[in-house]
Parts: sequence; structure tokens; C-alpha cells
Amino acid sequence: MTNKLELQGTIPDDCAGLRLDQALAQLFSDYSRGQITKWIKAGHVHVDQHILKPRDKVIGGERIEINAEIEIIDESWTAEAIQLDIIHEDQDVLLINKPAGMVVHPGAGNHQGTLLNALLHHVPELEAIPRAGIVHRIDKGTTGLLMIAKTLQAHNSLVSQLQERTVQREYQAIAMGVMTAGGTVDEPVGRHPIERKRMTVIGSGKPAVTHYRVDQRFRAHTHIRCKLETGRTHQIRVHMAHIRYPLLGDPAYGGRLRLPKGATEECQQALQAFKRQALHAGLLGFVHPRTEQDVSWQVDMPEDMQKILATLTKDQLQNS
Repeated sequence: MTNKLELQGTIPDDCAGLRLDQALAQLFSDYSRGQITKWIKAGHVHVDQHILKPRDKVIGGERIEINAEIEIIDESWTAEAIQLDIIHEDQDVLLINKPAGMVVHPGAGNHQGTLLNALLHHVPELEAIPRAGIVHRIDKGTTGLLMIAKTLQAHNSLVSQLQERTVQREYQAIAMGVMTAGGTVDEPVGRHPIERKRMTVIGSGKPAVTHYRVDQRFRAHTHIRCKLETGRTHQIRVHMAHIRYPLLGDPAYGGRLRLPKGATEECQQALQAFKRQALHAGLLGFVHPRTEQDVSWQVDMPEDMQKILATLTKDQLQNS
């Protein structure tokens, strides 16, 4: 089943010199470069009303129009009666507080039990929306807020806001190491050239910007808040590891566990038992597609992260 897709945009000046497919992958980051390349080759992409090839270079400022078709629903996707923590719901959008361990979208090895399966049961009409209304994702081990579009109009609006980097997204995280101050990581993120399941900072990657600030310092850890300008896969996890402050419990990028010097057995056991990345999408804000008003929601950190912070606070007090 397919649905017509119409996208419009302007090539940013900082994309000058890139191939058309590379520039469009940055401009329309919700779609894969492979999908965009297929559209270009099929003649669905007009650049200043001309049809170009994927390898043709852009100069910046070109007007882009894409008129294509996109697959809406996969026959293997099935509705499942899975409980959802619904933070807000109206006729256009749905806000979910995702628990740790839930995969957002079906994929290899995860055909059932995903957020998408649960959404199709909760709102069957979502089968008529691309990706069942899911416009962004958070990792399986990450908790927190996700927005879902319930109509095509809402989907187009939310995707556009993500592309324009106007969506507010703030995460809370527990990093290993003691940060002296906050800052910004502006480094491209892309697929690791050898370990294909991992992402890394790499020159050929897509632009990625993460702002972070210190919320509380402990003896060997730091509670931080991160704001995203972009939404690359594993972005915060990769950026924090890149500056040598990997997230506690991160199975892919965490490296060796760091324990406070002379920590109690209780503290050591609590840190050793935390087996997911300590990352929570706590704030999400955007312009509502129907009312055009600024809206935002916040959800508290899950209990496991709160317990870790309490443990680190206790360790701090005992050794002050």
C-alpha cells in the first residue's frame, strides 16, 4: 500500500559542493539516502524545475520539489494489545512515555512487541499514515517522550519541524566522569565503517549538534541535560563517548565502568547492575499542527535512573 508524498525545501548554502543525493539526505533527514536516490533516479525530484542525477553537484539555494509515493504499511506489521503510557492525546497528535526495553519500530529480530504494534492496536487508523505516525525514534534502552502523528497533515507538519530543527528535545543523562562545565558537540555522526551496528563520529556522516549542561556533579559521574539540534541515530551516546564522558550503562559506547574511589559495596553493586544507557527523553515541545500554538510536555526520569542518582548523592555525602 502506498501514499502520495509531497516534499518541498531549499538546499542550504552550507551544502554547496555536495552531491544532490547527499544534500537531500541532509535536507530531508527523515528519509534514507537510499530512498532519496531512488526518487531522483525515477524522476520524482525536481531541482529548480529540472531533473538531475544523484551525483550532480549542488551550489546552494536550489528549490527542491519531490512528488513520489511512499509505502505506508508493511503486511507483517500487526496490531498488538500492549499497554501504553499516554501523556497526551488529541485528534492530531499522541505523546507516549516509552519504557526502557521497548523497540520503537519493527525490524530484524523485532517484529512484535514494538511501539508501532501497540499504536496500531490503540489507533487502527494509523495504518494509513507513514510509519504508523512515528516521526522520530529513541533507542530501545532509552526512556521518555515520543510524538506520533495521527493524520497526514500532522505528519507533514511534525516532519517539517524536525527538518527545520525547531522541535524542542531535552534529555537527561548520567555520564561517566566529572565534567567541569557544559558545552556543545558539533561533530558529524555516521555508520561505523567496520562495526555496522554502531555509529561513530566520522567525516562522511551527517551533521549532528548536541548541547549539554551540567545539572549535578558526583565523585565519578555527572548528571547532565542535553538538547538536540539534530536527531541522528545514537547521537547523544556517540557524542558523549567522543568527548570521553560516555553514558553510564551504555552497552555499545560505555566502555569500562568507572566507580568512585572507595565506593561502598552498595554503590558498586548499583552501578554494576545498571545495564542500559542512562538516558531519558524528558522534554518535548513543538508547534501543534492544528492550533499552531507552542506546546510542550515533560516527564520525570524513570525509577531506575532516580535510584542511581540517589545512590551517587549518598556516596557524595559519605565522602565529602
